Amino acid sequence: MSFSHCDPKFRPVDRHTPCLLPPSVDEWLPQDHPARFIVEVVDGLDLRAMVSAYGGRGSAAYHPSLLLSLLIYGYANGVFSSRGIKRATYDSVAFRFIAAGAHPDHDTLATFRRRFLDELPGLFVQVLEVAREMQLLKVGTISLDGTKIKANASRHSALSHGHIEKLEARLEAQVQELLALAEQADQSGLPDGVSLPEEIQRREDRLRAMAEAKAKIEARAKARFEREQAAYQAKLAAREEKRKKTGRKPGGRPPKPPVAGPGAQEQINLTDEESRIMPVSGGGFEQAYNAQAAVDTDSLLVIAGAVTQACNDKEQVEPMLEQLAALPDSLGSVDRLLADTGYFSATNVLACEQAGMDPHIAVKREVHHTPP
Repeated sequence: MSFSHCDPKFRPVDRHTPCLLPPSVDEWLPQDHPARFIVEVVDGLDLRAMVSAYGGRGSAAYHPSLLLSLLIYGYANGVFSSRGIKRATYDSVAFRFIAAGAHPDHDTLATFRRRFLDELPGLFVQVLEVAREMQLLKVGTISLDGTKIKANASRHSALSHGHIEKLEARLEAQVQELLALAEQADQSGLPDGVSLPEEIQRREDRLRAMAEAKAKIEARAKARFEREQAAYQAKLAAREEKRKKTGRKPGGRPPKPPVAGPGAQEQINLTDEESRIMPVSGGGFEQAYNAQAAVDTDSLLVIAGAVTQACNDKEQVEPMLEQLAALPDSLGSVDRLLADTGYFSATNVLACEQAGMDPHIAVKREVHHTPP
């Protein structure tokens, strides 16, 4: 079934007649669109360090403000990959507006992000200062929370130190068995398609990979033991100092010395060794990272953020307080910190008070939807 594009009852549909005048990208978006705001903010940033990094050799490059605006708008709208941002410069009017009709290659975007990774935190602070000048941000009460971000790896790719040792023993036995079979003159009993050299090589490659994984687990365990040993010695010194001052034996149980060496359950992921197995909301475990965000409760702007390998939120309060203390004085001072019970400990309450903040941290988890 067909219809006529010239039917007077309908507006004409014409996709082929060229524009009489060149189109203006400024007419493509409403004046209050977020893409306009991001372009205006980035144009107001101090990008001299980025601009001076370009030597001017070869073909003309895309301006850092254009590439930075594309990345910020992409991340704000859930488009994280460089290839996805490049596609969006064709498919999305907002991305096409930011790129001014250009289409930077995904390699260009990825190289730009890697090249200026160290400069991005400073630009983040500049954005906050712009928001402060526009009276969008008035730091006072900060809400801290975390979320588990899945790693690009399966938890089934993780191996524990104890399991690696069992697999090593099994593979070493298989290698010896294959070597013995290879020494036999008559190999007519081998199944079709079986190559002894390939089978031996495959198992030896797995043994090397597991040896590397064991070495990394042991290095982690050594670093952990050194940290725990230093904390243990500090606790012993504090107890001894208290004993000298009071002349009495300190109360409570003495601290337990740390155990050297990796435990059987200490794991490493062969795909993403920096990630960890973490409990997630709703139950279960995932190979993940623990992302932290401190948000201004009025403007809902993220003031500080971090990604950590520790699944326990209690360990993240003091590092976040250090980030907040490092913010420019022009942003104001934080006087209250809101957090859920996952952050509660006497140490964290004391750390907030020492930083001049009033801690509002839940001391226990409340049951939701209780019956009347």
